[in-house]
Amino acid sequence: MSPDGEQRPTTPAQAWAALTAGNARFVAGEPAHPSQGVAHRESLSSSQHPFAVIFGCSDSRLAAEIIFDQGLGDAFVVRTAGHVIDTTVIGSIEYGVEVLGTPLVVVLGHDSCGAVQAAITALETGEMPPGFVRAIVDRVIPSIMTRRSLESAFAFGPSHRPSGEAILREHVTNTTRTLTAYSQALANAVAEGRLAVVGVEYALAEGRARLVAVQGDVGAEPEV
Repeated sequence: MSPDGEQRPTTPAQAWAALTAGNARFVAGEPAHPSQGVAHRESLSSSQHPFAVIFGCSDSRLAAEIIFDQGLGDAFVVRTAGHVIDTTVIGSIEYGVEVLGTPLVVVLGHDSCGAVQAAITALETGEMPPGFVRAIVDRVIPSIMTRRSLESAFAFGPSHRPSGEAILREHVTNTTRTLTAYSQALANAVAEGRLAVVGVEYALAEGRARLVAVQGDVGAEPEV
């Protein structure tokens, strides 16, 4: 029980339900701003017990605690441009799951993602961005090019190219798969039923977070 009087989610389904409810409040323009009271803030000075790890894009319009209407200590947040993965990202997520005991990992992507668009531009033109931005694009390209249908679409030109929504979904879905493929700890936690890893698409204008990929049981099916 938190100082705000609310039971903390302890299962993947409970955690996803809490995030879904928070996003619904955000979309409706009626946020509750939970877990932000003085007593709660003080209680967090010696420990933390987040109920979700949220791995999202660094985009300034994608502040996880705001769009899911959560507060201090509720979410362990990891962010990189285009939610690209490296060893420190996986280590951070494993810390959230194995040390802090969170039952849910959310991969959070969004429309109009600059990293995804840069990867598409690189595929179309053969030109890569300068500096270390290239490292981001290098990691996004394999994620959006794994399905044969997408490879064919790019090969046969713009008229056959998948929509931006389809490419984003591919990237989000493949990121969830990569996490459990690279991390035995995460894969084991999912197999044991104490963790779920989900992929979510966020619509910037609408503010709605849509479930598009699920590993484990969150009591809901992906939207197609």
